Amino acid sequence: MANAFFKVPEAKNEPILNYLPGSPEKKALKAALAEAKSKELDMPMIIGGKAVRTNDTVRVHPPHEIAHTLGHYHRGSKEHVEAAVEAALAAKADWEAMPWEERAAIFLKAADLMAGPYRARMSAATMLGQSKNVYQAEIDCICELVDFLRYNVQYMTEMYAQQPYSPSTTWNRLEYRALEGFVFALTPFNFTAIAGNLCAAPALFGNVIVWKPAETQIYSASLIMEIYKEAGLPDGVINLVFAGGKTVGDVVFYHKSFAGLHFTGSTGVFQSLWKTIGEQLPNYTSYPRIVGETGGKDFVMVHKSADPKAVAVGLSRGAFEYQGQKCSAASRAYVPESLWPDVKKYLLQDLADFKMGTTEDFRNFINAVIDEKSFDKIASYIDAASLSSEAEIIAGGNYDKSVGYFIEPTVILAKDPKYTTMCEEIFGPVLTIYVYPDEAYADTLELVNSTSPYSLTGAIFAKDRAALVLATQKLRHAAGNFYINDKPTGAVVGQQPFGGGRASGTNDKAGSMLNLWRWVSVRTIKENFVSPTDFRYPFLQEE
Repeated sequence: MANAFFKVPEAKNEPILNYLPGSPEKKALKAALAEAKSKELDMPMIIGGKAVRTNDTVRVHPPHEIAHTLGHYHRGSKEHVEAAVEAALAAKADWEAMPWEERAAIFLKAADLMAGPYRARMSAATMLGQSKNVYQAEIDCICELVDFLRYNVQYMTEMYAQQPYSPSTTWNRLEYRALEGFVFALTPFNFTAIAGNLCAAPALFGNVIVWKPAETQIYSASLIMEIYKEAGLPDGVINLVFAGGKTVGDVVFYHKSFAGLHFTGSTGVFQSLWKTIGEQLPNYTSYPRIVGETGGKDFVMVHKSADPKAVAVGLSRGAFEYQGQKCSAASRAYVPESLWPDVKKYLLQDLADFKMGTTEDFRNFINAVIDEKSFDKIASYIDAASLSSEAEIIAGGNYDKSVGYFIEPTVILAKDPKYTTMCEEIFGPVLTIYVYPDEAYADTLELVNSTSPYSLTGAIFAKDRAALVLATQKLRHAAGNFYINDKPTGAVVGQQPFGGGRASGTNDKAGSMLNLWRWVSVRTIKENFVSPTDFRYPFLQEE
């Protein structure tokens, strides 16, 4: 048994590679893309460490090239989900008892595998399976996921080091136990890093996991699981299941050992799950931890003192990187009349330079949206705007799904600040702008705060410090991540803990210690070195 207080390697943000022409990383990634496209991958579920295949296979294709087959995953049934829960519970005792430094070593090794020998494969899987350009893949499935794994370990040691005061003859200790039961990780398509972290973060602390990724992220999820296994993750600690939401939910949320939900996805789904959990409370061994990050209707507020070029870049990047499929993407903007001509000019120049197409062509800034359902939803908003007297499409507005799910970056100018696309989450490459009178800055801040039920991210652009102070005060609860003179996307692990409130989630801040506290159950231990031998207290004595 170890008898030292171990110091883990200092966590530092993984450097972002540039993939310049002729660079080693670009050559490796091009080769990995070609290799991935040259074969059809067989993707089984992983339950209790075993590959599980079924007769029900589902084809996987790139969103930008729907005719190409990347492979097939094996869809599971209720029985497979039940097996995953039992495998997790069977692995729990040994995993929780494993020394913390051994659990840490597994995820630190996984981080180094991702940043090293698996880097090109990870990026290729995300680029092909989720239609991300090379930069978006690099900052997601490599840098952010690697940062999650490394910083989680560092935060764990800092948490474990927090111990109470001990007076004379007493030793007080805090023990950070895993939750009693299993954790369900329900992960989204849009960030490979989120998928990898939602299952890994609770597991680091000795919890066991049933993991259901989004169907449109299974291609990269399978690779993450492969890496975790190569890093030494014991069988049954994380169980990867591919089944419909209801199929999984009917098992997970009705099991007495359900101990926690780690979720990123839609607001409607999260609220429905919370309701189900609430109704089942009497049947659980303990009160489940519920951690969720959901939607956003993220804003960019502009003051007349702002730099119009900086505003335009903040909008073009913030609204259209990864086709606007980020919960943090700029979706509504408020621009003063005096700045609008210049902001519009620079924004339209940026959009005119955007190239759209396959991810394998590194010159493309815009790629496809994730699937046909998303495509149809986004197209319906564009169609409605084109027919509305309350809105005008000033850029984009076209779409085509004959080859892939391509939607042009679209900018809508709204005459009414409560027009539909100023209020509802679209989750696509659509930005709506409302132009307000310069003198109505304070009133427009109130409008920003009250327009949406969400509170995820937001930005203010201004040079006037008083305007910045006023916006920071007025929009105090309008965004969990608030940006000053920057786009409202791109939170970095260890720098900007991410999460929002209101309808956007529980604001447990992924990429920080705040999230990790949710996956421990603390036991207080008091040891008395000199036990009392008389029940009498001093107050019992006579005067």
